[in-house]
Amino acid sequence: MKARAPIRHSADGLGADFRRLWVAQGASSVGAQVGDLALPLLAVVVLGASAGEVGLLGAAKWMPFLLLALPLGVLVDRSRRRRILIVADLARAFLTVVIVGLAVAGVLTLPALVGLVLLLGAFTVAFDVSYQSYLPTVAGRSHLERANGRLQATAAVAQIGGPGMAGLLVQTLTAAWALIAPAATYLVSALALTSISTREHRPVPSGRGALSELREGLRFVRRDRFLIALVAFAAIYNLFAQAITVLFTVHAVRELGLDAGQLGLIFGLGAVGAVAAAASAPAAVRRFGAGSVLIACAVAESIALSMLPLVPASWSPTVLVAVLAAAFALNGAGTSLSSVVAVTLRQLRTPDEVLGRVNATMRWVSYGVVAIGAAIGGGLGELVGTRAGMAIAGAGVMLTVVWVVLSPLRSIRDPRELVDASGVSGGGPEAAHPGSSPCGDAMGDAPQVR
Repeated sequence: MKARAPIRHSADGLGADFRRLWVAQGASSVGAQVGDLALPLLAVVVLGASAGEVGLLGAAKWMPFLLLALPLGVLVDRSRRRRILIVADLARAFLTVVIVGLAVAGVLTLPALVGLVLLLGAFTVAFDVSYQSYLPTVAGRSHLERANGRLQATAAVAQIGGPGMAGLLVQTLTAAWALIAPAATYLVSALALTSISTREHRPVPSGRGALSELREGLRFVRRDRFLIALVAFAAIYNLFAQAITVLFTVHAVRELGLDAGQLGLIFGLGAVGAVAAAASAPAAVRRFGAGSVLIACAVAESIALSMLPLVPASWSPTVLVAVLAAAFALNGAGTSLSSVVAVTLRQLRTPDEVLGRVNATMRWVSYGVVAIGAAIGGGLGELVGTRAGMAIAGAGVMLTVVWVVLSPLRSIRDPRELVDASGVSGGGPEAAHPGSSPCGDAMGDAPQVR
C-alpha cells in the first residue's frame, strides 16, 4: 500500500483585521471561562443551590440555543454580522454587571439568576452564530483552517487562564465580584470589533419570508451527509458531556473536598492539552487526514470524561488535582482539535449567503442538547448521586466513538475536498467528492465547542 503524500496548504498571512477579530474572540473567551466557573460557584456557595438547581442553571445557559438559534441564523444572514457581534458583547457586559449588583446588594435569588443567565445565553447565541459566519469575510476562505486553529488555540489559552483567574477572584473577591472580570472582557471585545475595517457587504434581500429562509437553512443541512455527520457527532457528545460537567462541579466541592482555587487549577492545567492540540491542527490534518484526526479525538475526549467518576475521594488533594488535570488535558486536546477540523469543514462546505443559517442550525442541535444534558445531569445527581450520575453519563459519551467510526467523515483526508473548484459547496448528498465515504448513509460529527 502506497504512503499518501502530505497535504500542502498556503502560508499566506491572515491580515490585521483578523488579528482584531482574534483579540475580540480571545477577550470574550476569557470572560466566558471566568463566568462558567464563577456563576455555578455563586449559586452553590452564596445561594446554597443543590445539584438539581445547578443543573437548572446550566440548562438556562444553553436553552437559548434551542429557542433562538434558528431565527437568529436568519437575522445573521440578513444583517451585517459585525454589528450583531458588538451589540451582543455590550449586552452581555451589562447583564453581568446587573448580576454583580444584585448579589452585592444581597437581593439576588436563584430564579433571578436563572432569568439573567437565560438572557446572557440569548446574546451568546447571537455572538456565536455571527462570529463563525463573519470569520470567512475577515480571514478569507483559503485560510480558514489556520484562522480556526488560532482562534481555537486562543480559546484553549483562555481555558488555562480563565478558570485559574476565576478561582483566584472568587477566593479573594467573592463569586459575585469575580464576575466584574467577564463584564470587562466583553467590553474589550466590543472595542476590538469596532476597529475592524474590512468591508462587509450588505446582504441582498431574498424577497422571501423569514420562515422560508429558515427552512432553506434546515434543508441545506439535512440534504448534506457531511453536515448531518458533523451535527450528530456534536449532539451525542455534548448531551452526555454536559451532564458530566454539571455533576463534576458539585461532586468536586462536596464529595472530593476541593475548593474554588483547586478547581480553577484543575481546569486551567487541563486546558494545556487544548492549546497544544489546537495549535497542531493544520499539521495533524496534513499528516493524518481530517477523518483520522476526528476519530482519534472522539476516543480521547470520551475516555477522559468516562474516567472522572473513577477518581476516589480518599486521594490527597495534590494527587486529586494532578489526576483530574491530566484527564481534563486529554479531554481538552480532543475537543479542541476536533473543533478546529469540524468548524473548518462546515465553513468550507457552506456558501456565504446561507452560512449564518447553517451555523445556526448546527448550533441549534449541537448546543441545544447541552441544555438537555445539563437538566439530565442535575436529575441524575438528585436520583443516584454525583458519582453514579457521572458514571451513567460516561457510558453514554462513549457512544460518540461508535458514531464517528461509522460516519462518512472517517474517509476525508484534505478538508478542501468538500469544496468544489469555485469555492462554493457542492451542496446535496448526490455530489461526488474525492474524500466521501462509499457508503454515503452513515453519519458522525465534531464535539463540544464546535
